[in-house]
Amino acid sequence: MNKVDLVRSAMERLEIARRDAVALVDGIFEDIQSAVVTGEAVKIPGFGQFKVRDRAARIARNPATGEPVKVPAKRVFKFLPAKALKEAVMSKRGGGRKAAGKTAGRKKSAAPAARKGGAKKSTARKKKR
Repeated sequence: MNKVDLVRSAMERLEIARRDAVALVDGIFEDIQSAVVTGEAVKIPGFGQFKVRDRAARIARNPATGEPVKVPAKRVFKFLPAKALKEAVMSKRGGGRKAAGKTAGRKKSAAPAARKGGAKKSTARKKKR
């Protein structure tokens, strides 16, 4: 979904003109942006919160050489989804991680692969006399 889709949705739900829907969507984005830029968190119940976090300067290591590298302090934008949004996303996924595992997309063959010679090899060891 993109901005055009949001405008179209607002037009249909509120039965307003396209110009008004564009102004509505732009206004919401501008309000969220101005609040977050000033350091204020924007909390939308049932959806999540937009906030800015300050990360302190630190010393990291270059994985290739092992040399210490200075990482400067910075501000990072963060979105924290609400519990209701997380649950809605997980319910659409099909439950847990097992459903989306490596074997989920593989096709199963109708019959196991045949061995040369036609007979199945025994896995039991023969006793030595």
